[in-house]
Amino acid sequence: MAKGGDGAAAPVQLPGTVVLLATFNGEAYLAEQLRSLREQRDEDWVLVVRDDLSTDRTSSILDGFAASCRPGQVVRLPDGPARLGALGNFLALLAQAPPGRRYAFCDQDDVWLPDKLLRASQALAGEAEDRPALYCARQRLVDGGLVERGLSPAFPRPASLRNALVQNIATGCTVVLNEAARQAMLATPPPAITLHDWWAYLVTTAVGGRVIVDHHPVILYRQHRANAVGAAAGGMSRALRAARRGPAIFTRRFLAHVEALLRHPDLTPEARSLLHDLSALPRAGFLGKLAALRRCGLYRQGALKRAGLYAWVVCWHLAGPAEAARAG
Repeated sequence: MAKGGDGAAAPVQLPGTVVLLATFNGEAYLAEQLRSLREQRDEDWVLVVRDDLSTDRTSSILDGFAASCRPGQVVRLPDGPARLGALGNFLALLAQAPPGRRYAFCDQDDVWLPDKLLRASQALAGEAEDRPALYCARQRLVDGGLVERGLSPAFPRPASLRNALVQNIATGCTVVLNEAARQAMLATPPPAITLHDWWAYLVTTAVGGRVIVDHHPVILYRQHRANAVGAAAGGMSRALRAARRGPAIFTRRFLAHVEALLRHPDLTPEARSLLHDLSALPRAGFLGKLAALRRCGLYRQGALKRAGLYAWVVCWHLAGPAEAARAG
């Protein structure tokens, strides 16, 4: 431990940002991601890693990176007896991270631009410590070889619970949380069908927190076949895929989110009222669903996605009682 000027032990200074890296068989791209972390302009970070029982060279790549960093800058959490998947892995990291910091989700296959952590820390610096806050940003979409394919969509409408219930705009590899948001995320177990970044967006807005959307891209978001979740392609492609899937996955996730959020101890009164209203949707008829949608003010970003939300309600109705039972 360092010594102060009077010979007393100086307090240990914890880093401003805890980077939470969940890995699984990531040897193809992991070294590039770690290199981009080292090149951050904001050097006030520590990396906490949990590997989900990889069978490739992921562990040795992590060990090599840790050996090249200053002592204590890379912390490896122990592997568990079984795989947790992306959601469980990130929640385990979040639960075991040191308190009182900022928390950046990190995927194993992207490349962070040098100002990523700096922009997030500056954006969150003015937020009250006791109010949950979530920072997220746009991405430069690239292929496996880092050839740029364009920018992720812009979001013209504000972030809110009414948006979060039907669309996730907080791409996990850009998300940075404050301590209050971390505590809010961990206060209630999420449904197994969700994603860690979507749950962060939902909870932060449901408890009255603030979501800061940075329209400046901060990462190279690699799109490849091994992505657990990737950015969608064009709008028409997304619409066709959604039509082929039918409403079942969307409705199950939507209702699971509503049910899980209703168990959260710190909902705002407005959020609790909204969620109670939406929990009755499976029992409503077609016109009732449409009326509830308008009354509750749910919305998605972009005209095509907004139209898709109403198409979802139509498909839900046309699917019949059996589909509604599976969704509920």
